[in-house]
Amino acid sequence: MGKGQDLYRKARTLIPGGTQLLSKRPEMHLPEQWPSYYSRAKGAEVWDLDGNRYLDMGMNGIGACVLGMADPDVDDSVKKAIDVGTAASLNCQEEVELAELLCGLHPWASMARFARGGGEAMAMAARIVRAHTGREKIAFCGYHGWHDWYLSANLADDGALDGHLLPGLEPKGVPRGLKGTMLPFRYNVIEELEAIAKDHGTALAAVVMEPLRDQGPRDGFLERARAIATQTGAVLVFDEVTSGFRLTCGGAHLMLGVEPDIAIFAKGMGNGYPIAAVIGRRPVMESAQTTFISSTSWTERIGPTAAIATIRKFRRLNAHEHLIHIGGLIQKGWKTAAEEADLPLAISGIKPLGHFSITSAFGEAPRTLFTQLMLEKGFLALNKFYAMYAHTERHVEEYFRAVREVFPLVARAIQSGTVEKMLKGPVAHAGFKRLA
Repeated sequence: MGKGQDLYRKARTLIPGGTQLLSKRPEMHLPEQWPSYYSRAKGAEVWDLDGNRYLDMGMNGIGACVLGMADPDVDDSVKKAIDVGTAASLNCQEEVELAELLCGLHPWASMARFARGGGEAMAMAARIVRAHTGREKIAFCGYHGWHDWYLSANLADDGALDGHLLPGLEPKGVPRGLKGTMLPFRYNVIEELEAIAKDHGTALAAVVMEPLRDQGPRDGFLERARAIATQTGAVLVFDEVTSGFRLTCGGAHLMLGVEPDIAIFAKGMGNGYPIAAVIGRRPVMESAQTTFISSTSWTERIGPTAAIATIRKFRRLNAHEHLIHIGGLIQKGWKTAAEEADLPLAISGIKPLGHFSITSAFGEAPRTLFTQLMLEKGFLALNKFYAMYAHTERHVEEYFRAVREVFPLVARAIQSGTVEKMLKGPVAHAGFKRLA
């Protein structure tokens, strides 16, 4: 136990849920042992409150630090922005420059609005499409944030979001009047979207989906989703909060050949600084003027400045090529190490955003043990890996020297039934769970 664990115990008495982000809860990774807080971070390295240095081979800023933590070029741009003032009674010119830059990367788009987080940008998009169409119902696939418009899917069925990365979530606090407005369908199961269109087509405001996440589209899935949106008069919205700036400089849909009417970006676009964007076709985006969408914090200078610096560097370096390369090495290494250790492993995800699951009768205990053993060796390592430009092949080699020692230990623990006995704390949570 160290300062981080002590501080987290205090945090749970002061902050409901302990942290601001579910994915950063220690209970999601290694209850009672996770360092919880950082004192500094640079590149692919993180130091905890006790001065311990870790190589981050996990989520790396929950996917936000696409170039690397505390990237010097992005930080220098932000520092210059701070020196000349980050907020004033006038608007910052950087928001115009960023809008032009994003529309240049996505020629189908003509306009942009900005927020400071992916969830609120998605809520903005939901407001815009409903204003544009005069309709209320939204067909959706994937995870799209914490706001009422999305969580209302669970009003009709508490398990509606289980397959969309939020298992175990009760929609308490979400107005009951939103029941029936959100209609889920599964990725690559076009028949489900076709059924929604057949039953609700004239009331459908939008089809909201991630263009890809764990897998790519099959059998013309995206093209057929595009056609259904067009036929029903719904707006096609691609949530690129996670997928954007991974496979190319901009949205992953650029690689897939299907153009949406709206796309949303956040996370990697600002390399850890808070910035989000809603870009879209002019007729749809101008509907934002028929409703009310406004926030003081959306007008500050740091977010747009960071995004401009991040995108320019990303494009100059062709950073996506390195992300794909490093992510590919990780997935190949997992497969080889698991086969050597006779560890039952299922690997999925695009190369820059890979993850694995350990197939066993012990639930989340094996992955908890993996994280525990890797932490002892100086790694923030989960059953997922988000690649950064700061990751090097040397980091990968160092990581797999440890993995080749840990995978056999986990495999033997499964075979002997001693997984939970080897844990020094509780088993990690698998999804949303209220903290006692």
